[in-house]
Amino acid sequence: MSSPGECCENVELIDLRFVNTTAGRVPVVPADWSRRDRLGRLKCRLFNSYRMSYTVEPGIYALGSPDGRSPVLVTANYKLSFDLLRRELAGFNAWIVVLDTRGINVWCAAGKGTFGTDELIRRICSTHLSEIVEHRRIILPQLGAPGVRAHKVREQTEFSVSYGPVYARDLPAYLDSGCIATAKMRRTQFGFKERLELTPMEIFPALKGFLIFLAAVFVVFGLQPEGILFRSAWGSGLPIAVLGLAALLTGTLLTPLLLPWIPFRSFALKGFLLGELATALLTFPAGTEAVRSIYLIAFSLVFFPAAGSYLALQFTGSTSFTGISGVKKELKIALPLYIAAAAASLILLILYKLQEWGIL
Repeated sequence: MSSPGECCENVELIDLRFVNTTAGRVPVVPADWSRRDRLGRLKCRLFNSYRMSYTVEPGIYALGSPDGRSPVLVTANYKLSFDLLRRELAGFNAWIVVLDTRGINVWCAAGKGTFGTDELIRRICSTHLSEIVEHRRIILPQLGAPGVRAHKVREQTEFSVSYGPVYARDLPAYLDSGCIATAKMRRTQFGFKERLELTPMEIFPALKGFLIFLAAVFVVFGLQPEGILFRSAWGSGLPIAVLGLAALLTGTLLTPLLLPWIPFRSFALKGFLLGELATALLTFPAGTEAVRSIYLIAFSLVFFPAAGSYLALQFTGSTSFTGISGVKKELKIALPLYIAAAAASLILLILYKLQEWGIL
């Protein structure tokens, strides 16, 4: 359990100030971001491994010079969620209670249960919040609502739960209005800019798999009865490598960016449609020896759209367009089709090699 005075080394405190309360000392965090905070945000967007460990210590923090009447806001211990909250509250005096969500953001943690009722109750008690503030009201982010049973929190802690706006940027207006949220504050937006910001989180992990794909292309297309020949690997493998790169960009970049305008609700179908289009445009006008085989053309039209579809399906975890039940249903349908596409692609590739070697 965290005491009020605990703080995390990942939170850069400008002057290491503390505010004294009847429950102990509480660390003061700045509203302004440091260079380290901005760099951390960038690294979170680029590297999955870094994002998974980008956390703050659960507990309670002070922003500005809060007192017993100051509002209490709750967030996750994913540091970027914490940073966005404190930045938007510049000029306010407030208490920030951080739940242990295992480094997961509010929305995802609410779905997984880590931003939940039991953790909220445990954190209210462990921080001695009732001794720090005079009121009995806490403000949770709206996207955390699925994980919290407000009536149970009130029964066990006497704190009533209010749900703030979807976006932290609306918190100043929400607090100034006496914690009244407008209809606009309740609506989730997921525009082109938001989608573009999240695409690096899809592209960079996929690039690791793409390097393995390139190695496989070099071996398969360079393989001849006399051994692996560089000329064959380059001449026959290069068009396939280009198609692979197109599938990667289609699934991780183009599908997310064009999401509202691509037909169908299913992410898998959206990715497959765009992947099929990109593959056809690159395959038929190419006119190279590598794509003259009917087996290789069939392989390309099956494998690469399926790969783009699979990558596009991964974006469901980053959007506000889907729910857990919808994602599970789509996966249940799509995974067997991906397995079938992989099996068919393997057979077509073997037939192509047999044809190339003059066996067929």
